[in-house]
Amino acid sequence: MTASAGLRARLTVIGEALVDLVPGSEPRSFTASPGGSPYNVAVGLARLGLDTSLMARLADNALGRILRDRALAEGIDLSASPRATEPTTLAVVSLDARARASYDFYLEGTADWQWTAGEVSRAPEPTTVLHFGSLASWTSPGDKHILNLATRMRGRGDVLVSYDPNVRPRLLNDPKHGQRMVERGIRLAHLAKASQEDVAWLYPEQTVAEVARQWLALGATVVVITDGANGADAFTAPRPAIHRPARDVSVVDTVGAGDSFTAGLLGSLVRRGRHSPAGLAECPQAELAAALDDATTAAALNCQRAGSDPPTLADLERETA
Repeated sequence: MTASAGLRARLTVIGEALVDLVPGSEPRSFTASPGGSPYNVAVGLARLGLDTSLMARLADNALGRILRDRALAEGIDLSASPRATEPTTLAVVSLDARARASYDFYLEGTADWQWTAGEVSRAPEPTTVLHFGSLASWTSPGDKHILNLATRMRGRGDVLVSYDPNVRPRLLNDPKHGQRMVERGIRLAHLAKASQEDVAWLYPEQTVAEVARQWLALGATVVVITDGANGADAFTAPRPAIHRPARDVSVVDTVGAGDSFTAGLLGSLVRRGRHSPAGLAECPQAELAAALDDATTAAALNCQRAGSDPPTLADLERETA
């Protein structure tokens, strides 16, 4: 592990920052919590002690100020986050009997999808890792500008590009359309992470391994597929897949678990000095397996807390000591 490598890393996350309405302790009550997959990933990275910038269109209203204030309190750089005139996106969270989360979105005309070329051009120049994905990467009209940024960063050759489609079937409507939207991001990513549910909805007639091979052929260096309590698998070409089990924990809910996994995975790669395109391509199997373990631990710790609440580096170190 290379400590100095982590000090040189600058991680930039671009995408939506919305407010989750999470079920409260009383019937028909909700708690407003900052959320959105990219926003959660940025919080997770900052809590791991990493130099993190968030590019999110934060509304200049009460909910937008909640998002901005929380991010600043976490130590996240918001210098490339525009003040938007549009309202904040809302997501109403429902939990099933197994505490798994589903979402109803209120996103018509909201701030997260209105990116301009000028706003995206403000991406921090020292960026060494770019993470993008989720709703903003496949929702028009702003998605084209996010994809242009990912194209530019990948083209630099020295930036590791990470992508998580965070599929929402109700918003993508049709798997074939979803495939087209998601594969645009896969072509630009060195590291692609998705859930088993994402893959099953997008490609109902293919196995996870078949989809992973397809994504590797599209240009990804490493494909990671998570499967909740069953753990996670990493696929590379031409080496065999790596499987790591999940931790057995008492789950409060799964809100933000996938985002904590992503932050834990990226943080582990940074601490190992594997946060460049070449470093990821040359990552030994043992180090990639260890990074999966760190990521599953981060997700497990999040699941033991209400809402999206990613662990700090100290939390992870206590768990792995």
